[in-house]
Amino acid sequence: MSIEKRLATLGIMLPEAPRPVAAYVPYVIVDGLVFTAGQLPVVAGKICYTGRVGAELTVEEGREAARLCALNALAVVRAAAGSLDNVVQVVQLTGYVASAPDFFGQPQVLNGASQLMEEIFGEAGRHARVAVGASALPLGAAVELALVVKVNTR
Repeated sequence: MSIEKRLATLGIMLPEAPRPVAAYVPYVIVDGLVFTAGQLPVVAGKICYTGRVGAELTVEEGREAARLCALNALAVVRAAAGSLDNVVQVVQLTGYVASAPDFFGQPQVLNGASQLMEEIFGEAGRHARVAVGASALPLGAAVELALVVKVNTR
């Protein structure tokens, strides 16, 4: 089954690829690798999760924020590659979690994005990952993430 059809089967609708909010581009392609800019948990132009996980937000809310970030990143990948059917492998996911000083569950938060990649791409969605805690993220977002994805360059 194609990835685009799998999205429909899973009931997942990707948003429009978010536009940059500063002086950068949404993606760069180098040697068949798509590098996305950092994506925030945005729906319809509004950040849905703000604050620090372990203080204002629960781990579950952080996971949902990570999932939204991943959906936005996949929208950027689709714009870059023309279709998610052109994805060969999700290579790396780098995630930042706005965290309370005593919060150490960043990997559990980013599982919201990692598990989505496997759900959509199967084995090709298994990736290397970086999970970092941060005191603050752009626009007060709870999570920010970026993807590196290998695509067919026919």
